[in-house]
Amino acid sequence: MEHELQIRPSAVLFICRMNAVRSPMAEALTKMLFPKQVYVRSCGVFAGERDPFVDAVMDEAGIDMSFHEPKTFEDLAEEGFDLIITLAPEAHHMALDTHRTQAVEVEYWPTIDPTIVTGSREQIMNAYREVRDALQLRLKKRLGWQPAPSG
Repeated sequence: MEHELQIRPSAVLFICRMNAVRSPMAEALTKMLFPKQVYVRSCGVFAGERDPFVDAVMDEAGIDMSFHEPKTFEDLAEEGFDLIITLAPEAHHMALDTHRTQAVEVEYWPTIDPTIVTGSREQIMNAYREVRDALQLRLKKRLGWQPAPSG
């Protein structure tokens, strides 16, 4: 039996551990795929620092990450999201605890942390690319991406 296409949320928040890798990638990809359809933000459970590998692999996809400054959930101080997507266990627990009293859907997308990968620069870059590409595929599926008509 086919799954029905879920209604596309109008406001999405991505949360990961330190808002340095997974959630900013998801935020930037969502902005690229759904530039006017979805309001999107990201944050982390803990304060993080920018990751140059994120800048590099997102640049490969034509996305400039120079705007991104990692922030915590407290730094964000925004409400009104109709979907929260968590990308790390700590983020999922925090989202469930924090939004228990709000009418917001919380989804957990287990996503590997590419910062734990060791090896050559290329091996590390490949780990980040895998995260980027997996997030992009999942976003397209979950948010109902349609390619622009050719013309």
